[in-house]
Amino acid sequence: MTTTEVQATPESALPSTSVQTPDGIFSIIAGHSAVLASGWTADLQSLELLIHPSLRSIGDPGLAPTSTRYEDPSADVVLSQAVKAVRQYYDGDLTAISAVPVHQKSGPFRQKAWDALREVGPGKPVTYREYAAATGSPTAARAAAAACAMNAAALFVPCHRVIRSDGTLGGFRYGLPLKQDLLLRESR
Repeated sequence: MTTTEVQATPESALPSTSVQTPDGIFSIIAGHSAVLASGWTADLQSLELLIHPSLRSIGDPGLAPTSTRYEDPSADVVLSQAVKAVRQYYDGDLTAISAVPVHQKSGPFRQKAWDALREVGPGKPVTYREYAAATGSPTAARAAAAACAMNAAALFVPCHRVIRSDGTLGGFRYGLPLKQDLLLRESR
């Protein structure tokens, strides 16, 4: 399968781009050295709202977010790497997304949970309980589910790989049909 790059729009003040995939438009917002948010949407403003407020100001952490598009050559490198990984993923290299750096910010449990999620391999979905155990907190299945729900970097932090104990899909920001398609693609 091939993907085509879509012209980036100035809807986000942060460096961003979108890629047309077999599952629809996939947008990516980047900072200096990592992806800050990504997902199957063309609405960059809603995607930007998923980013922790302290990360929305690229460069000087004391700088307030602005509506002016921020230019950053380092972020352009990150975007290029991310787009390449998305293309490789859809062309069958399901591990390509693992190499893309991601930066999210939250409390200690969510940070640990997002790191653990990046260790869940394609074709090997885990339950929320197994995911909680991977964070070191086996009784925190609900907190693990909340970490999935708060994940701003879909695909690169593969929250779609977490399912319910009864085998049903659970939730997914971009819809259960897409989650099912991603899991099916990864099971082949």
